[in-house]
Amino acid sequence: MRNLFTVILLVSSNVFMTLAWYGHLKWKSHPLLLKYGMAGIFLFSWGLAFFEYLLQVPANRLGSRETGGTMDLFQLKILQEVISIAVFTILALFVFQGEAFHWRYGVAFVLILAAVWLVFGMKNG
Repeated sequence: MRNLFTVILLVSSNVFMTLAWYGHLKWKSHPLLLKYGMAGIFLFSWGLAFFEYLLQVPANRLGSRETGGTMDLFQLKILQEVISIAVFTILALFVFQGEAFHWRYGVAFVLILAAVWLVFGMKNG
């Protein structure tokens, strides 16, 4: 159950992260971002990143072996990265729109999933 909550928190965290890191690029014409310039962009991004961290830190604590979870730090990081790319892809295609998905991105994503399999699917040895 801890792993499920870890994944849910990581997905939620990555929604905020993607919006914080890339939202200001796609919504550059928003009146508030235009009015306040770079300071507005910083406040926009940092405001969203605050919620990212509110979810990311508990996700890592729930999942980590150090605090009673089942994953080591490398497993947590690789899981976070694959979730990050999946969330980014979904938001880029459906929220940001106008971004083309090239076949190379699909192949790269499959390779990242192979990394997850290497870390979680294979027995230690």
